[in-house]
Amino acid sequence: MGDARVEGLLRTLAPQVLGALTRRYGHFDVAEDAVQEALLTAALQWPKNGVPDGPRAWLIRVASRRMIDQLRSDQARRRREESVVNLAPTDQLLAPAVDVHGADEDDSLVLLFLCCHPALTTASQVALTLRAVGGLTTAEIASAFLVPEPAMGQRISRAKQQIKRSGTHFRLPPPGERATRLTVVLQVLYLIFNEGYTSTSGPDLLRVELSAEAMRLTRMLQGMLPTDGEVAGLLALMLLTDARRPARTGPDGALIPMAEQDRSRWDRAAIAEGSALVTEAMSRSPLGPYQLQAAIAAVHDEAPTAEDTDWRQILGLYGLLATMADNPVITLNRAVAVAMVHGPRAGLAVLESLDDDARLAEHHRLHAVRAHLLELDGDLDAAVAHYRTAARNTSSLPEQRYLTAQIARLTRDASPT
Repeated sequence: MGDARVEGLLRTLAPQVLGALTRRYGHFDVAEDAVQEALLTAALQWPKNGVPDGPRAWLIRVASRRMIDQLRSDQARRRREESVVNLAPTDQLLAPAVDVHGADEDDSLVLLFLCCHPALTTASQVALTLRAVGGLTTAEIASAFLVPEPAMGQRISRAKQQIKRSGTHFRLPPPGERATRLTVVLQVLYLIFNEGYTSTSGPDLLRVELSAEAMRLTRMLQGMLPTDGEVAGLLALMLLTDARRPARTGPDGALIPMAEQDRSRWDRAAIAEGSALVTEAMSRSPLGPYQLQAAIAAVHDEAPTAEDTDWRQILGLYGLLATMADNPVITLNRAVAVAMVHGPRAGLAVLESLDDDARLAEHHRLHAVRAHLLELDGDLDAAVAHYRTAARNTSSLPEQRYLTAQIARLTRDASPT
C-alpha cells in the first residue's frame, strides 16, 4: 500500500484507536500521546512491510504497550516522590474495562463529544477535536485559527490536561448537556470538512480523506439525532459542496473556480440527497445557519450554468444568515452576492466592514475577493496588487498558482499591444 493510502487509513483509524484506549484505560491525555506514537510507527513500517491483518487491532496493541509503559513509569515516579502511595496498584490501574483487541465498536462519536467538554473554552474544544478526532496536525489547526503553531500546540496541551482534571467518564453526555455541546461539535465537523475541501497548506487543493471523514461522522451524528435540523443542515451542506469536487481541479491539480467548472462532472446523486435533506429540515425545524448555508449551496448546484445562478435568492439567504451569525466569512461571501446583484462597487463597500476585523483582515481570501471585485469594476492595477497580497498570504500551493495566474493574465491584458 502506498504512502498516501496508508496515511488515509491511519487518519480514519486514529480516532477509533484513541476512543478504544480511552474507554479501556481512561487517561485521555496519555492515550492521545500513545496513539500518536503508534501512528508514527505504522507510518514508518506499513509502506515498507505492508499493512498488517487487522490494522485497527495492530494500532491498539502498539498504543496500549506505549500507554502501559508510560502509566507504569508515572506511577513509579510518584512512588519515589511521595512517602504515602495514593495510587491504585499497577494491576488495578491498568486493568482493561473491555477487550479492545477484539472489539469492533467505533468510539469516534463518543470521543467527539468528550473533546467538546464544557470545562474547555470553545476554541480549545474545536482545536482538541480537530487534533484527536479529525487527525489534523497542529500546523493545520493553527492555520485554520490564524494563530502561530506554538500557541496552538500549547492550547491543545492545556485542553488535554483540563479533560484529565475534569474526571469525566468516557461515554456520551446526558441529553441536556449533549445539546449544549452540539454547537461546537457541528463547528468542528465543518472545519474538518473545509480543511479537506480546500487544504490550507501543501501541494494539493483537496484532502479527500478529511472531507470524507467529516461526512462520515456527521452521518453518525444524524443517526443519533435524526430530528435535529442543524445536523441535517450540516450534512446537506457537506453533500452539496462536495458534489462539486470532481470539477474543482484540472488534470494537473490546478484550481478551477466554480464559475468555470464543467457542471456535468458534478455529483448529481449527492446534490439530490443534499437538496432533499435541507428542504425537509427547513420545513420542520427552526431555521439555523447550516440550513441556510445548505440552501445557498443548493441554489448554486441547481443552476445549469454559472450565468443562470439566482443571485437575488442567494443574497436574500445571506441576509437571513447575517442576522444569525457574526462571521466575517459570511460577510465576505455576501459581498460577492451583493456585487452580482447590485454591481462590484456595492460589493466592495460591504468588504470595507472587514478591514478592521482581526479575524480576517490579513487573510488571503479577503484580498482575493477584493481583487476579483476590483477587476469587475475595471481597476486592474488595484486588482493586481490585491491578487499579489493574496498569493503571499496563502500556504496552499494550488491557490498560490491560481492567484499568480490571475496576476499574469491581468498584467498581460493591461500591457500595450
